[in-house]
Amino acid sequence: MPVAPPRPKPLPLNALRAFEAAARLGGFSAAALELGVSAGAVSAHIKTLEDELGAPLFDRNARGVALTALGQKALPDLTAAFDTLGQTTQALRAAAQPKVVHIVTLPSIAQLWLSPRLPELRAAEPEIEVSLTAEETPPNLKRAPFDIYLFYGKDLGEPIAEDALFPVCAPALARRLSTPEDLANATCLSDSTWFKDWQIWANAVRPGWKFSPRGPVFSLYALAVEEALNGAGVLMGHKALVATHLTSGRLVAPFETQVALPDRLSLWCPRAVRAQTPVGRVVEWLRKTA
Repeated sequence: MPVAPPRPKPLPLNALRAFEAAARLGGFSAAALELGVSAGAVSAHIKTLEDELGAPLFDRNARGVALTALGQKALPDLTAAFDTLGQTTQALRAAAQPKVVHIVTLPSIAQLWLSPRLPELRAAEPEIEVSLTAEETPPNLKRAPFDIYLFYGKDLGEPIAEDALFPVCAPALARRLSTPEDLANATCLSDSTWFKDWQIWANAVRPGWKFSPRGPVFSLYALAVEEALNGAGVLMGHKALVATHLTSGRLVAPFETQVALPDRLSLWCPRAVRAQTPVGRVVEWLRKTA
């Protein structure tokens, strides 16, 4: 009677994913950030994979980790495989829900630029459902489940709005500001990510001016904008993000100088887009309203 030999145990998919991310990104912490887990979890997954293989994939030392020859050999094929899996998954999702368009963008862009436009989009394209996700950094284009990416960047996709810096505040506060030097005695609102914006603008209006803003720092730019609307202080405005409030008159620019930035509000799609598809129609609408 024939006896079937035991089949080789498959390598755990999550462990392979953790190894590929750590090897491609150059460390466990970067892999953890991309995968949305802890660095300890990445390390544990890789240790499990190494135990299954009976060989190390990383050399570990006080300065960090480095790929072994085995790890270097495995990385290209694993990266290609996970890229293909991501693209196939995206295509499957798009085919299953063709009228749902998934957009990912910065929290500030989602709240201040995109959200005010969505009612008009729903009225123009009532059969299309827009799903909106806010993330601080662009996800992996080949693997993340999004149709449209909106982020600030240089040479990232198609630029749809220029960016420029200039102070903005409520009209009552603007009346107390005659020259840029008056900002030294004003409450200046800052965003933690864009904290250096104040110095960039100060150098443009007064070369060599070492300006240190005095006032609260916010982790979300939209919160800083809300406080500026409330009259709490002067905010360094990003043109695309404060344009609606400038048009309404709720915010004003007390000084004329605007500093153009190389990073622009850019749109890009991970897959080719046909004009008459739901994604293509949303892309065209975003271009028109930028």
